[in-house]
Amino acid sequence: MRNHKLLILVFIIFFNSCGVKKVSYRDNSPKKINNKSVKSVNRFFKSMTNEQRTHWYVNTYSKISIDEMKKFGIPASITMAQGILESNSGKGSLALKSNNHFGIKCHKGWKGKKVYHDDDAKGECFRKYKNPDKSYRDHSIFLESRDRYNFLFKLNKRNYVKWAKGLSKAGYATDTLYPSKLIGIIERYELYKIDNEVLGRNFIPKPRVVTQVQVIGEHIVEKGDTLFSLSKKYNI
Repeated sequence: MRNHKLLILVFIIFFNSCGVKKVSYRDNSPKKINNKSVKSVNRFFKSMTNEQRTHWYVNTYSKISIDEMKKFGIPASITMAQGILESNSGKGSLALKSNNHFGIKCHKGWKGKKVYHDDDAKGECFRKYKNPDKSYRDHSIFLESRDRYNFLFKLNKRNYVKWAKGLSKAGYATDTLYPSKLIGIIERYELYKIDNEVLGRNFIPKPRVVTQVQVIGEHIVEKGDTLFSLSKKYNI
């Protein structure tokens, strides 16, 4: 078999325009998965497409994000987008095993339960919660209590673009595409509508097109390679 070199380019296009399938929230009563075994939850998730699982996730946790916005002033759209991204719409191992929906590490001073998970380094310490509600509340407290995030709370609560970029600037995640991913999730699933519910005025962002290209490098294609396996290997 002849080996082929594959130049891995990542094209990321986020848009808000006609032709994109929108996912509403709160049109059905979501199925609760609290206190279910990991095996039964995985079985439940396997019955859905990724799009359906994200729909389920928004339906399940949008009310919590609204309550957090009212109490702490963090846009619900930002909280929801981070939850979707960090937890893989509830399917991520941290979310399943420790109810950690935001990838928050232990950090100095954490006195709660812990779980160890490979991330930037092997066997890093992450926070473990009794239920997802506790994770959402700790996410709000985490942002409010750290000086590096103070400037975010001075931003317009409708400006999810600046909030997304601000989170990255403050060092919430090392992924350089983190802001674009959050913005893309918010606009694809119209999560700004959740903010509207709190702020009391209908806001619809102008259609935007943002294209980014990231060059990862060359890869020698081998038997058994798939797009999914390559995405995991190169973290894209």
